[in-house]
Amino acid sequence: MTELFAVAVITVLAVISPGADFAMVVRNSYLYGRTTGLFAATGVAAGVLVHVTYTMLGVGLLIAANTALFTAIKLIGAAYLVYIGLRTFFARADLTVDLESRPALSRWGALRTGFLTNVLNPKTTLFVVSTFTQVVGPDTALWQQSAYGLFMSLAHLTWFGLVALFFSHSRLRTSMLRAQKALNRAIGATLVGLGVTLGVT
Repeated sequence: MTELFAVAVITVLAVISPGADFAMVVRNSYLYGRTTGLFAATGVAAGVLVHVTYTMLGVGLLIAANTALFTAIKLIGAAYLVYIGLRTFFARADLTVDLESRPALSRWGALRTGFLTNVLNPKTTLFVVSTFTQVVGPDTALWQQSAYGLFMSLAHLTWFGLVALFFSHSRLRTSMLRAQKALNRAIGATLVGLGVTLGVT
């Protein structure tokens, strides 16, 4: 139950923290409309599964081969949560989104852009790896690890789907950006607390 709670909290906080995926979905939704934004959000969610797959394989091998190395990576993951929490807490600049007009983007193009944005996103890589190393142990069943990964992907799809809906509607854009900035300190403080707690457990 503690593992499930940790995965849920870390995932939600990491997903709603502004990053390259957020900027990309905002831009596509704003410029090309709701459908394009939703396809981009779907691509983002699919990209998460790539990180989940290789992390599950890697964590399993580490546990089997070298417990001390796994513990070291677990501590690095906890330190990353603290780091990203501090960065989020002290972030003052507004998120920059390039809204310059571009040629129309196809649905496949939006899906591909979302997928590549998250596959190549260091923030997503570190988030998935650090989360798994905190909650996965020698007794964690494969089905349970898969469920964690699917939850991470579904959380991305839900959040970025909402982002697409908001930013394809002109009157809602400003209020969503304002709410995003207001959440930074709360998100940052919570991530720092989780990182410290998981690191010393």
